[in-house]
Amino acid sequence: MPSRKVKTYLDAAGIKYDVIEHTTVYTAQEVAAVTHIKGNELVKAIMAKVDGELVMLVLPSTCKINFEVLRQIFEGKKVTLAHEEEFSSLFPDCETGAMPPLGKLYDVNTIVDESIADDREIVFKAGTHHDIIKISFEDYKRIENPKMASFTTHI
Repeated sequence: MPSRKVKTYLDAAGIKYDVIEHTTVYTAQEVAAVTHIKGNELVKAIMAKVDGELVMLVLPSTCKINFEVLRQIFEGKKVTLAHEEEFSSLFPDCETGAMPPLGKLYDVNTIVDESIADDREIVFKAGTHHDIIKISFEDYKRIENPKMASFTTHI
């Protein structure tokens, strides 16, 4: 069962979504393997700090962050990965490391890698290590209204 907060958010927005239950796994690669979801459709949320401010980065599970590009996007500001203890309190309804890419729901600025826009549907962790949610990218973009930028490279 996805986080109640996530389910309520999607239901209130009238979003059509599917919940896919799977065995408990922790990494995006493991999720893709046990659910047979293509790696480029599976997106992950990674927390970063930009001059000390927390920001959610959303990218395909098959990509990694290009920090030099992010620094350019943020006009030379310091960009680093955030440590779990710095952001876990923002996601009290989520298991550690299973936060969904719903920054608006958690009052966190969100930047989505532009490559995700190529996908009709996206899949992401639903607040647990045993559920994922599949929604259309257009619905995701409509409810989140994230900043879009190109900041990744393929693994």
